[in-house]
Amino acid sequence: MTVSFDRDVVVIGGGPAGSSAGVFLARGGLDVAVFDRGRSSLARCAHLENYLGFPAGIDVGTFADLAHDHLRRAGCTVVDDLIESVERRDATGGSTADDEIASDDADGCMGFRIVPQEGAPVTARRVVAATRYGGEYLRGLDDGAAMFETREHHGETTEHFDREYADRDGTTPIDGLYVATPSEADRQAITAAARGARVGKRVVADARIDEGWWRAAAEGVDWLRREAELGEEWADRDRWVEWFDAHHADAPVDSDSERYARVREAAIDDALSAYVDAEEIESRAAAGRRAVAERLDPDSVVDAHDPDALLDAMDDEAIAAYATEEVGGITRENAPETVDGGCR
Repeated sequence: MTVSFDRDVVVIGGGPAGSSAGVFLARGGLDVAVFDRGRSSLARCAHLENYLGFPAGIDVGTFADLAHDHLRRAGCTVVDDLIESVERRDATGGSTADDEIASDDADGCMGFRIVPQEGAPVTARRVVAATRYGGEYLRGLDDGAAMFETREHHGETTEHFDREYADRDGTTPIDGLYVATPSEADRQAITAAARGARVGKRVVADARIDEGWWRAAAEGVDWLRREAELGEEWADRDRWVEWFDAHHADAPVDSDSERYARVREAAIDDALSAYVDAEEIESRAAAGRRAVAERLDPDSVVDAHDPDALLDAMDDEAIAAYATEEVGGITRENAPETVDGGCR
């Protein structure tokens, strides 16, 4: 029996861990929805100062906006909603009772039914939990004593999601459920993001395994390389076939089988797609700078006592070069001003 899902993966939480996981998942070719109501624990911080790449730190609002921009650009759907519960699906597509365990079909796990606070329920083959403060919405998926731990503080007993419930790669005893946070890595934004990336990569690998890949072939990397590095030898696809066969000589699959050939072709396609030419490199660099610049609102980022602070921070030669650049035969400094699309 074939089971269909609304999404390949639902990520619950859009903070550093959830956003990082979502980016890796979408870049891995999966259909991903990220549920987030903007209540990441990061919002409690006054200023984010130790996240690599922001020398003077960055306000948490801009950081969150950039993270969600990244999700959308990667191909994720970001849903502004909270999740009330995650339930196992039964064979009919509905949820099972708390004391039932959904049986696996020929395609693997029946997946999950994710119930948001406001929107309609969504089904997914896999779920990534990425909300630092608690995991109550996961209660009932496993034995409570396994998922939650009891703590005593000032004479008061409370239950908390067990940070050691999931392995370092996010896998749990429940097929299809992964935990990016709560975890031992979520106390700093940068380590939470790293945890999310690790979990995302594991989910992508598991999804490939469902499609017939074996573990060693499924665990790829996500990076871009310069096409010029390929050289004449590696421009020949046959060379890549030799490389793959050499690296998977002990694969648990008959090298003459259709499955092996299919995975090999997909893996080579994946590897070759990581190489881009000089024009594409520059195009992506420009798009990256533009995406950041779009979030730099002069009304909110400059010092209220120094309205020229943004311009002062820019290189004078860069400003001059931009002003004298010709666009359509007219330099920017001589271009007529426009209002609502018309000249002024």
